Amino acid sequence: MITPVRYIAVVCLAASLTGCSAVHRSTENPGATVAISEVGKMPDGAAVHEYTLTNAGGLEAKVLTYGATLTTVKVPDRNGKLDSITLYLDSFEDYLKGHPLFGSVVGRFANRIAGAQFSIDGAVHKVTPNAGSNHIHGGRAGFQSLLWDAEPLREKHAAGVVLRHSSGDGHEGYPGRLDVTVSYKLTNDNELVIEYTAKTDKPTVVNLTNHAYWNLAGAGSGDVLSHILTLNADRYLPSDSQKIPTGELRTVEGTVMDFTRPETVGARIRQVEDENYDHCYVLNKKKGKRPSFAARVVEPKSGRVMEVFTSQPGVQLYTAKHLSDRLKTGRFAYGPYHGLCLETQHYPDAPNKPGFPSTLLRPGQTFKQTTIHRFSVQQ
Repeated sequence: MITPVRYIAVVCLAASLTGCSAVHRSTENPGATVAISEVGKMPDGAAVHEYTLTNAGGLEAKVLTYGATLTTVKVPDRNGKLDSITLYLDSFEDYLKGHPLFGSVVGRFANRIAGAQFSIDGAVHKVTPNAGSNHIHGGRAGFQSLLWDAEPLREKHAAGVVLRHSSGDGHEGYPGRLDVTVSYKLTNDNELVIEYTAKTDKPTVVNLTNHAYWNLAGAGSGDVLSHILTLNADRYLPSDSQKIPTGELRTVEGTVMDFTRPETVGARIRQVEDENYDHCYVLNKKKGKRPSFAARVVEPKSGRVMEVFTSQPGVQLYTAKHLSDRLKTGRFAYGPYHGLCLETQHYPDAPNKPGFPSTLLRPGQTFKQTTIHRFSVQQ
């Protein structure tokens, strides 16, 4: 049960970015703060805000209301040095120009839908084809490109933000109005908790995820091929040339897809098609909807460790071979393999694969999923 606590809002005399800034500090958890700054405006003039979450230990996460985007997560290395371990851009204007979903919430449907259509109760629904003849990540105007409403999240042991968006009936071809809530919480246990809920007024399909690119050595430090990865997945989804799953759940044993034991990301990547992991893994799940262990990433030089727990049935591993120096900050440019995505989600093309876990949401039901990123350091 969420325990409400009182927050004191302290208005800053000078904002570090465009517009006014405020800090919300809990009276019961004074080490945790939520700072809010206006960082720009949408083309229609609507204000865009950035929420900076800080826990009692000094860990920091920043979230834009544009795309409900997780821009940076700062955690210490074994020497206590803080770095952002997510890839980011310098300004809201940079995000508005276009980016490969750096930290954005993706929806209504993450990943691909074959033929850009699906059926519900015998009725065919056609969604926007934006990946050849297929649909990907919610279409041309998916959740990642929209402005969300937001407010500070008031919990006793965490600093957080709640973001809300109402997607209209027919948006990108999806049936029904979908009311979505996404919350980010940075807890005093050094966990980043992302919770998704959604309700609809017509039968529809939903699959939400966050598309952060992780580099535990620090953004801009180089590639992630030496990161050590473990996935709690004995099977994965083979796909065709357009990345549409065949429907088979294939064992990873004895293949280059096997991360059931710790292995560096780059150990066998040259043997993977296109020399790039972009595959959905079937997580080993027990019955129930509680988050369970999905992945562990270790960066040996910094000592940083990230463990991922989720209620979702799958995780898309993406190693970002096609990042280029077109994406840059004032201090560095990105390149191939500079980030690692672990997109917890339902399976691609689930609306057209009856054997996959269902993504159908009906009126009166609530879509609810949770993913937890737990940060630590090994000596």
